[in-house]
Amino acid sequence: MEKDTFTKKLGKHISEIREEKELTQVQLAKLCKKHKQNINRLEAGAMNPSAYYLYELSKALKVPMSNLLDF
Repeated sequence: MEKDTFTKKLGKHISEIREEKELTQVQLAKLCKKHKQNINRLEAGAMNPSAYYLYELSKALKVPMSNLLDF
């Protein structure tokens, strides 16, 4: 899978998890101490997050980190 395809699928999946948890991008950003713009870029597939970034998101979303990559 190409990097661009991967980051877009990852972002879409994270967006779906966030919406299932009934969180806005602003709320998620506050929970993981990130800027809302970075959450927006991530969900748009315009960002290639580090493993630690994904770890922080998984804690904020209260899901196992492996769930973020299960798409």
